[in-house]
Amino acid sequence: MTERGVWLLPLGAIVLAMGMAIYHWVEDLPWPDAFLNAAMLLGGMGPVDPLKTTAGKWLAGGYALFAGLFFIVLAGVMLGPAIHAVLYKFHLDTAADAKKE
Repeated sequence: MTERGVWLLPLGAIVLAMGMAIYHWVEDLPWPDAFLNAAMLLGGMGPVDPLKTTAGKWLAGGYALFAGLFFIVLAGVMLGPAIHAVLYKFHLDTAADAKKE
């Protein structure tokens, strides 16, 4: 894990807590079920329990969109250095690089 990505981990915990609060207070799910649903959405899998209220559906839909975007950003920041190292290792010289030498 890189130093640049460490700040995203507490932010991830906050995003997870946001989803848990939605499921617990709006849908009246117990905390373990709220955690499961929020974690599944944050991981890109989708909710486990069906939603009962209209407000819960709106909030969970918004949370799902936000969680999906957050997951993509988290993956990009965490995997960026590894992808950069792989691309650097297999770097091919271009015509512009040949002219510089």
